[in-house]
This record gives sequence, structure tokens and C-alpha cells, in this order.
Amino acid sequence: MRTTPDGIPEARETGPGHLLDPLAALRTPDDPAVDVYLTGAVFLDIIFTGLDSAPVRGTESWARGMGSSPGGVANMATALARLGLRTSLAAAFGDDMYGDYCWDSLEAGEGIDLDQSHRVPGWHSPVTVSMAYEGERTMVTHGHEAPPAGLDPACPPPARACVAALAPGRHAEWISVAAGRGSRIFADVGWDDTGQWDLTALPDLELCEAFLPNAEEAMRYTRTDCPRAAARALAETVPLAVVTMGADGAYAVDGGTGETAEVPAIRVEALDPTGAGDVFVAGFVTGTLAGWPLGDRLAFAGLTAALSVQEFGGSLSAPGWVEVASWWQHVKSFDDQAAALRRYRFLDELLPAGARPWPLRRAVPTIGFRPR
Repeated sequence: MRTTPDGIPEARETGPGHLLDPLAALRTPDDPAVDVYLTGAVFLDIIFTGLDSAPVRGTESWARGMGSSPGGVANMATALARLGLRTSLAAAFGDDMYGDYCWDSLEAGEGIDLDQSHRVPGWHSPVTVSMAYEGERTMVTHGHEAPPAGLDPACPPPARACVAALAPGRHAEWISVAAGRGSRIFADVGWDDTGQWDLTALPDLELCEAFLPNAEEAMRYTRTDCPRAAARALAETVPLAVVTMGADGAYAVDGGTGETAEVPAIRVEALDPTGAGDVFVAGFVTGTLAGWPLGDRLAFAGLTAALSVQEFGGSLSAPGWVEVASWWQHVKSFDDQAAALRRYRFLDELLPAGARPWPLRRAVPTIGFRPR
């Protein structure tokens, strides 16, 4: 990454995150060039929306909307970059047109550092078709595992934080390396297909500062019947437990101080929930690295997730600071939003005044048009 004349890492100017740097007041010349590092698989997502019901076998369903965008770990990377964090992604990309589109969207379109990523000759990009209806989604994916890349001693690079996806029985060596370098580890988890739901089967959990499962996952791992009880139980294992509760908001417990926070979900008309969980994590990581109070971090994460579901797709639905500022100005124009005005008052000191709007890229029906 480039640096400023005084040696401070400079954010890439190609992405929308330059509108506001949430860590500007904290940066020093000795800081790592990367704010957040993450790794995983990138998919090409093709999203169909506007379906009246689930597809029926033997029939043809027409969708009123369609979009294409990078998916998989790209959802999280884009959400982080759009909030102004200097993001490094390590992923494999096919050398097909799908891979070209995803690489260009992330590097040139979002300013994400892909120095740790690589192209795989002869490997086609994995593809996911997502169908959104009745507030839910159904997905079909095709792909082949990428050939293993040679171990890069510079990966992971020094970073303030890393976001990891934990899986039962799987240890990721890079997490140990990153934690040993002082990176703060934030982790989420997927569905446990083994059915064991055993926290001890997540060997890297002990290295994590924060664990952010959804309510169902949290209750299964802790053998509880309440998301809040599950969060309290998880806080005995990790320093900070955050449980997302869908339409009921989110609940967090700081295991060190005993502090708890809860925020309700923001009511919006959801177009596509793809990637909302990733956007929530990105918002929470941003607030944590910026040193905000726990309640503000939780509220901001919920806000960014709510804004994302009103757009097509996963990665390109992630909001930037323009969307956050527009929402806040809209809320302040109504007298009946007293609760929101109290909860999100911290945005007044954070958001730039009179900032130049940045038109974020949105998921489009095709992966590219020929230049005219």
C-alpha cells in the first residue's frame, strides 16, 4: 500500500471508502498498512429477486429483478472497504471472465488490496444462483475446489484485525500467525453439519476477541433456549459475544466487564437478505477498531445490515457512508423517530458535513457491457 509523506498508510483512492476514514484520529506512522485482513472463497453471485413464491418443480418462474456481483468472502471484504477500512483479501480467482469481473469489481471498484490473492490458470470461478422470496433465499452453487496455492510467508500481512470463518474440526494456521502478530480476531461461524455443536471443536475460538454467531447457532452451541442466555454463556469462553437475532435485533455481552447491550432491528422492506450477516460483522468491526462504546457498535452494525437488505446482492449491496448519512438525515426529518434519534445521536459527530456523494456500484443484470 502507498503511504503519505509522513509515512502513514494511505487508503486507495479507487474505492468509495475515502469519503470517511473512521480510524483517522487513531492512525500513526507505526501502524500496519492493513486495517482488516480476511481470506476465503470468492463466488460470482447471480441473484433473482421479485419472485412471488419458491420455484415449483416442473414449472418456469419469472423474476422481476436480477443482479450479479462478487459473493462469498467478497461480501465481507466489500462491506469493510465501503466503511473506510483498508482491507486486504487473500482469495483464489479463476482466469475466466467471471474471475476477471470479480477481481476488477473488488480491486478497481472497491479499492480492496488483492496483493495476497492469486489467479488460477484453467480453473473456472464458482457460481451461486440465489433466489430471494418471502424474505428468505434459496441458493444453488456449482464450483470446484481451487488448487492449493504456495504458502506465502507474507500472508497474512500485519493488520489491526482479521475476520475469520470458523468451522468444526478445522484449524486455520493463519489465524494463529495473525493473533501472534497482535491482530484482533473477529469470528463468525456457519451451520454445523456434524450436528455436534461442540465449542471445543472450534480450536481457533480461543484466539478470538469477538464471536458473532446468529441466534440459532448460539443456542445450539450453548444448549440454551434463549439468545440472550446463549450470549451470556458464550461470554464465558470468548472476551466478547455478539448474537444476532434477526428481526429482534442483536445482543452482546462483554465477558471481561460484564457489560451488556441490546439494540432492536431497524424495520425496513427487505429486497434481498444476501450478505446481511457479513455487513453486520463489518459494521461491528469498524466500530470496535474506532473505539466506540459497545451499544454504539451494535447499533451501527444493525443499521448497516438493515441498509444492505434494501438492495440486490451481497457485496454490492453493502452501504457506504453516503447511505448512512442519507438515512440519518431522513430520520432527523421526522418528529416521530425519538427512539432512533436518541440511539443514533453518535452519528452527528461522526458523519462528514456536506460530503461529496459517491455513487456506489450496485448489482447489475449482466457482468459487463461493451464500451460504446
